[in-house]
Amino acid sequence: MGSTEEETSTAAKPIPLYDAASPTEPLLFKPTASSTYPSPPIEEPPQPDPSESDPTQFIPISFNYGPRPFKDLPFLFLFLLSVLCTFAFGIFSIFHRNDNYSDVSTFTYDSNSTSCVQDASFSSNPIWVFESSFFSLSSSNLWTYVVWTLVITLVLSVPICFLLLLLLKHYTKQIVYVLLPFFVIVPIFFDVYWFVACTLSSSCSDTFPLAYRILVLVFVLLGVGVIVWIIVANWHRIELTVRIIGVASDALSRNLGLFLVIPLLTVGLAVYYAPVVVFLVFSTFNGTIVAKESNGEYTCVWKQDSWVPAYFTLAILSMLWSLTTMVEAQVYVISGTIAQWYFSKDGENPHRSIRRSLRNAFGPSSGTVCLSGLLICVVRVVRAAVDSAREEDVPGIVNLVLRCCVNALMSAIEFLNKFTINFAAITGEAYCTSARMTYELLRRNLLSAVFVETISTRLLAGVIFVFSAVYAIVVCAILNGVSDLGDNAYIVAVLAWVLLIAVLGFFVHVLDNVIDTVYICYAIDRDRGEVYKQEVHNVYVHLPISRNSRSSLPSRTLGV
Repeated sequence: MGSTEEETSTAAKPIPLYDAASPTEPLLFKPTASSTYPSPPIEEPPQPDPSESDPTQFIPISFNYGPRPFKDLPFLFLFLLSVLCTFAFGIFSIFHRNDNYSDVSTFTYDSNSTSCVQDASFSSNPIWVFESSFFSLSSSNLWTYVVWTLVITLVLSVPICFLLLLLLKHYTKQIVYVLLPFFVIVPIFFDVYWFVACTLSSSCSDTFPLAYRILVLVFVLLGVGVIVWIIVANWHRIELTVRIIGVASDALSRNLGLFLVIPLLTVGLAVYYAPVVVFLVFSTFNGTIVAKESNGEYTCVWKQDSWVPAYFTLAILSMLWSLTTMVEAQVYVISGTIAQWYFSKDGENPHRSIRRSLRNAFGPSSGTVCLSGLLICVVRVVRAAVDSAREEDVPGIVNLVLRCCVNALMSAIEFLNKFTINFAAITGEAYCTSARMTYELLRRNLLSAVFVETISTRLLAGVIFVFSAVYAIVVCAILNGVSDLGDNAYIVAVLAWVLLIAVLGFFVHVLDNVIDTVYICYAIDRDRGEVYKQEVHNVYVHLPISRNSRSSLPSRTLGV
């Protein structure tokens, strides 16, 4: 009886799968000495390969405040080599120049020496000769008004930029909706005014026939129709765009030092260009005067040295690369400064943010900036070559296919470069790594790699067009009231309009980069599940998700 109860109680107890004393050996297959057949080995589950990246696992992204390693150094060395060669051959061209370049007409062919000799009655003139008419311009009434008008416009453009920034920060919606009708009214006014004024003026009507005036009138009206269509087609996005511009204006207003640093970088580029232009001028003076036979007669002509065309190509490409690199450096500084403001605590201004961005742009990330500038330079040069070939209108299906392939490749490179330099300014990663991580960041958070609110650029362009047009009208009215320039007042007003719209275009360029940087910072915030700037999230959360990621939205939501 006792044994039966013990067996019953033992059977009622659950049998553990693993022995507590030896947890690695299951009791179901515990080996014994009398076992005839060895127990089969227990197969361990396969371990995941650490090299295989799990889409759910990613490195947290944040602003890198610490020391950054140097990236993309080969492209920095290549850039420095091109600049060094440009200056070295330029200095050589100065000391190797031929001062007889401007006196070719004074040389005659000497049959005795079979060479060109200079006539003794002529003396060598300096290379640089200023025409007296140039100095006479300075005393003319028109030249005086042009200079003073441009100087005053340049001085007034600074407070105009700050006024526009203040208005966009506090009254973005009112400014945009008030100026929207003027996007149409202003070009129609100028078009009709020119048509009527040219018709009433005998000299203008003789220069431009009636058919030509009607053609210009209709062409401008068609352009206005395109503007109206763009506004109507994007009307549902204007409200969100207005809020995005307001957020970016607030971010820029908290980093006003950028308005000093970015123009200084442009001035530095101009200072760098000045000796290169001098080198190009002096390189044309490198050559010899040789005799050329034509129909049995010999004449003396100028023959350039064989290396001069190659130097022109090198110097021009170096200048283009320097230009695009400086533009990317400016984007890098803007992005780094705005990102430091974004990831700072509310009510706290980051210390020396612009200085840190400048040190990173021209230090550890200088190679990345040079690589980005090189890609943009290649895109611009190739596109110019394609447009030139298109103007020649070369027939053939092969030429058409090649143009389509080149345009597709250039568009792909521009797509790759989008947001890459902004991301590199935040993390300090290399160019290729930044491009890949930016794409993965936006895809992971269902955001488009092509910023959907490109209409913000068009709205800002329309705003500065209206501002500069109103300024030009005021300038023209003042000139007609205080001077006797007559029709020349319109020329001075147009020059003032061009200068102001160039300065305001620079302002829009900075604000566009601020919008892109805030967009990337918002994506990083969303990726980390944090909220650094609540006012930014309140606006950018209304952005539509990427069309390519909509299919993955339900599964991602369920996974969360």
